[in-house]
Amino acid sequence: MNKSVLLKACNLRKQFSGEAGKVEVLKGVDLSISPGESVSIRGESGSGKTTLLNVLSCLEEAEADVLEWEGEDVLKPSPSKIAKRRAALIGFVFQAFYLVPELNVIENVRLAARIAGSLRRLSRDPARQLLERVGLSARERHLPSQLSGGEQQRVAVARALMNASKLILADEPTGNLDEKTGSQMMDLLLELCREAQTSLLLVTHNPEFAARTDRELILKQGRLAPMGTVAEKSRCVPEIT
Repeated sequence: MNKSVLLKACNLRKQFSGEAGKVEVLKGVDLSISPGESVSIRGESGSGKTTLLNVLSCLEEAEADVLEWEGEDVLKPSPSKIAKRRAALIGFVFQAFYLVPELNVIENVRLAARIAGSLRRLSRDPARQLLERVGLSARERHLPSQLSGGEQQRVAVARALMNASKLILADEPTGNLDEKTGSQMMDLLLELCREAQTSLLLVTHNPEFAARTDRELILKQGRLAPMGTVAEKSRCVPEIT
């Protein structure tokens, strides 16, 4: 098992059935992410960026020659095993925040540990440390409805890091924020990931945010390519062991 590559996908394919027949959204995506690396994905609306995140995290099923997390095949295991593995490995930051409205701030952050069954993280200290890091120590008893959009997204970032996730999948995390708040949020997200050596896969429409990651990719015609090139199907060469 090779853990020098955190996530690896080869020839990843996804199609949907519609009234006009089957629509191919992903037509052979190859992607590899190393520990601590930040990667951005841009692309037109409807190009399949969110779908790609969903299949990489096994929230949706897809076909692939290879789909591995830390060298472990995740195409074959049972859904329950995948869910447990995902909760320990991957944190999510969405555009829409997805905070539980009935829970206060610290309870929302600790929810990630409860879902993962991580008893060692059920004390309040890790959550409080994260809230302090994102500047919300004074807000831990507030409900999401009592927070600004930027504050809610900060809670979402803290929740994503609660389980010491090795990979953060961020889907347009600044999409519901104004320009200034969005820029501050991106500063915070990149800084926290660097400090924790957490890998980041960022979907964004913002070229300035994309340029701040280690690698910039574009999703076009169902395939990934480096920014500035024509998206063509690449060959995923097996590693020599």
